[in-house]
Amino acid sequence: MSKIRKKSLQEIQESKPSIVAIRQKKRLPLVLIVDSIRSLYNIGSFFRTGDAILIEKIYLCGISGSPPDAKIEKVALGATNVVPFEYFSNVKECISNLKDDGYYIYALELTDMSHNYANIDYRFPAALIVGNEVEGVSDEALKMTDQAIDIPMKGRANSLNVATAFAVVAYQIHNNFYGNKT
Repeated sequence: MSKIRKKSLQEIQESKPSIVAIRQKKRLPLVLIVDSIRSLYNIGSFFRTGDAILIEKIYLCGISGSPPDAKIEKVALGATNVVPFEYFSNVKECISNLKDDGYYIYALELTDMSHNYANIDYRFPAALIVGNEVEGVSDEALKMTDQAIDIPMKGRANSLNVATAFAVVAYQIHNNFYGNKT
């Protein structure tokens, strides 16, 4: 019989750093550009994944909702308190500012020039664009992208849910930056 014991919620919470301590931690040089995501639950998931790997910032653009919002918080579970974010009505302005600051821009999108996300030697600081659940990354954002990446799909579906796809790629970028050791 296994001697594995699930930790209690109290034990887990007591092992976590304070909000102040998290805000002071060194962050992964990755920002997320959210290009007109409809679902507030997806946005909450972006915050939760962003907190898990300590991304620098989330840029919410276009029709994307932003905190404070009960639907975002339902999924984010407090991550909106520790992951910096900013809203831009225009995704082009956001990308232009990041390019001016030296960010290499990746778009998670199926294009005729996409490369498998797992085979990329990521450049830092990096910005990753994820697009609308139906339309994908906007054409205006794609025109400003340095490289398109995708997740190979073995079955009939064209893609994963956008929040799931972000989590997959974000952890790959995290491991690429830290050399699989954190």
